[in-house]
Amino acid sequence: MNLHPMQPVRPEPRVDSLLKQMSLTGFQGRKLGESVDIWSRMIQEPDVTILAGLSGAMVPAGMQECFISLLENRFIDVLVSTGANIFHDICEHIGIRHYLGYHTVDDQELFRQGIDRIYDIFAYEDEFRLVDEKIAEFAQELDDFSDSSAEFIRLLGIWLSKRYPLGRSLTATAAHLNIPVFIPALCDSSIGIALVMTRRKGHQIMIDQLADADQLTGYVERAQKTGVVYIGGGVPKNFIQQTQVIASIHEQGCGGHDYAIQYTTDTPHYGGLSGCTFEEAVSWGKESCNCRKVQCFCDATIAIPIVTSALLGAGIRRTAHPWMENELKQVS
Repeated sequence: MNLHPMQPVRPEPRVDSLLKQMSLTGFQGRKLGESVDIWSRMIQEPDVTILAGLSGAMVPAGMQECFISLLENRFIDVLVSTGANIFHDICEHIGIRHYLGYHTVDDQELFRQGIDRIYDIFAYEDEFRLVDEKIAEFAQELDDFSDSSAEFIRLLGIWLSKRYPLGRSLTATAAHLNIPVFIPALCDSSIGIALVMTRRKGHQIMIDQLADADQLTGYVERAQKTGVVYIGGGVPKNFIQQTQVIASIHEQGCGGHDYAIQYTTDTPHYGGLSGCTFEEAVSWGKESCNCRKVQCFCDATIAIPIVTSALLGAGIRRTAHPWMENELKQVS
């Protein structure tokens, strides 16, 4: 066994240099540093399609601009998200804000005042319902819509840009860049609530979740290599993971994802998907046997700003990805 000496971290003004140092230390600081190295390799290796899964209340917690930057720099090719994150993202685009609150508070009093709490973030329920109405208004214009969630969110992003041109959001940015955003559990969100409102008014709106699975798997099947980045776990994580299984069933086996990163606070010993290891995923064929992988057990609100800053600070540029560009042009 060849051992390499651990290198103590020294204070460093550049985040990318700091993370590189941390990759030579121990524990979760090391994992955080290693994740930057693996993501950098994904970005710079030709023909790697990068799929990201986004769960947790990341947008209400203030992570929106980090994800917009990741899209703008093409560090993500396909996004799979919870509906809640995209709903809160739409809120910010329209001008509905989230506010600094407290986690030690009388929640009954908040209810009386019409304030919703997400740990230590506050928001007004009547403002959320206003956004529900805006989304329902957009959906009514579509009428007889039946397609994937990615197509619905793409059209919604275009509508947001036209209706609120001064706004800024993950949704509108993705639509502008032709980056698909899938929401496999769309009904489990305020977007789903808005579409129920639309349906009850007599408008036929159908989000085809099977089309989601088929389209997302198609991206994986046509990619030469794939890398995955999971912020949290939940439905977005497994929805991306299962593309490898679907592909193998249809004799389009891709051999598992080639790169894999996860930032999570969930642990494997309870048996849940969000904390299960990539080693476990190898047994399913979801990650390749030679996958370059790292899981950092860390709050994503700590990891994402640091990692995003390190990727941008290092001046990394995305290698040309002509296959993905052509694919997205065809989809659009």
